[in-house]
Amino acid sequence: MSIVEPAPGEPRRPQGPRDPGDAWVVTEDGTKYWGRFGAAGLLAVDDARGVLLQQRVGWSHFGGTWGIPGGAMHQGETAVDGAMRESQEEAGVPDGSVRPLFTAVYDIEIWSYTTLVAVVETPFEPAITDPESLALEWVPAAGVTDLTLHPGFAASWPILRDAMTVRPVIVVDVANVMGSTPNGWWKDRAGAAGKVLSSFADVASGGVAAAELELPGAVWFPRVVAVLEGEAKAAPDVSGVVVERASGSGDDEIVAVVTREAERPGAVVHVVTSDRDLRSRVDALGAVTHGARWLTGA
Repeated sequence: MSIVEPAPGEPRRPQGPRDPGDAWVVTEDGTKYWGRFGAAGLLAVDDARGVLLQQRVGWSHFGGTWGIPGGAMHQGETAVDGAMRESQEEAGVPDGSVRPLFTAVYDIEIWSYTTLVAVVETPFEPAITDPESLALEWVPAAGVTDLTLHPGFAASWPILRDAMTVRPVIVVDVANVMGSTPNGWWKDRAGAAGKVLSSFADVASGGVAAAELELPGAVWFPRVVAVLEGEAKAAPDVSGVVVERASGSGDDEIVAVVTREAERPGAVVHVVTSDRDLRSRVDALGAVTHGARWLTGA
């Protein structure tokens, strides 16, 4: 393997200094991969319009083919941050317009490419904001293979296509999780509930290993719905977690939440509780159940 700086103007950016990551990784057989620290790109999924694809400019690697906005990661940058930055630079994807769903990684040890699949929550029109795009279009999933695709994207598309319709959600029985740890929760139920919410907010933002959810890919970012009951309902909301406050029985509220969530297209519902009776009720609804210490060890 060797690192080769690009020739002047290839590939190029319209503004600013070149980042140390902007270089070719060249294998012993001469195959070139762009990005000293790996690369990442965004596959934005709009349920109404399809996926956002980019036709690459002629001077770029595999110029003229269609793929996703992406490029070399910066030193110390996470793949998710890199994918979002590149999509903003190349396609004008607005801040906050998409929600991460999962990542898929192509890794050859000396180089890797991470695809961030994200769901559009605020519709937007892409814009060609640098010289690396010939065109940007929303393409229905059924029409993707009609295009001349970048070889890497073509290889990954079948797995991405099937996985991008899945919508995992984790429903948390906060009372049960809270009660599983003898940390004095009975003295301050709202405070203890807040700690549980915070731990699952970390799960929502940091993601869950695909193996934990029995899904393809590398890391998933499921929606988290936490159910509070009794005195714990006084706990404040936490960013990244949908909080449901039961008007009566917490178990009944969880069953209602699972029933509602299971009706969403592509839903895969996971319930965190060690309560046997509740597990039986949600198992009957098709949910996957886990013990109170799953993911957080709380």
